[in-house]
Amino acid sequence: MRIVISGGHGKIALLLAQRLTRRGDQVNALIRDPAQAPDIVATGGVPVIYDMERDSAADLDAAIAGSDAVVFAAGAGPGSGVERKYTVDLGGSVQLAAAAERTGVRRFVQISTMGAGVAPAPGTDEVWAAYLDAKTRAEQDLRARALDWTIVRPGRLTDTAGNGMVTLGPPPIPRADIPRADVAATLASILVADNTFRRTLELVSGAVPIDTAIAALPIAEN
Repeated sequence: MRIVISGGHGKIALLLAQRLTRRGDQVNALIRDPAQAPDIVATGGVPVIYDMERDSAADLDAAIAGSDAVVFAAGAGPGSGVERKYTVDLGGSVQLAAAAERTGVRRFVQISTMGAGVAPAPGTDEVWAAYLDAKTRAEQDLRARALDWTIVRPGRLTDTAGNGMVTLGPPPIPRADIPRADVAATLASILVADNTFRRTLELVSGAVPIDTAIAALPIAEN
């Protein structure tokens, strides 16, 4: 498969690219900073310079045309304010999904977060509330599109070693941690699992091997 990862220098994105290239897939990683290119090359992927907040729709179309799948792994990241939650976490996903429709790339996997889809509790920090709102709206946008989408909501991310054992299913599932390595491994398997099309799935560490957890999911939602 030829797979494009938006937000290609993120921690999960780098782990995913390495896993995909090792199994023989071609990975093009969208990055905005040319200085990040060596890290992409080290995973076996191809760096593609694209800034979702500045570059054109035509540039994005050219970057993903001919791909088999796209993964939205971008995020404004820690330290960013309310505005960038909407321009990156929401706007970037909307841009990528629209480009996928224009170029005929049907498979779209979106990394979201547990907590999306539920109104933040009163008194929630405004930046965190904006992040949850942006992710919720990005999910809503994707669900309305004629794409073979999967939304994955991981629990709290850690950098501990993965063990390939997860709890995966439609929301809600109990909140828990999950290593980024296990998120990447799950995404790699989900990309080729047609029973995950048009599904919203939550993901935390658990007691079931990743491929078994995916295989146990019912057929895709209508």
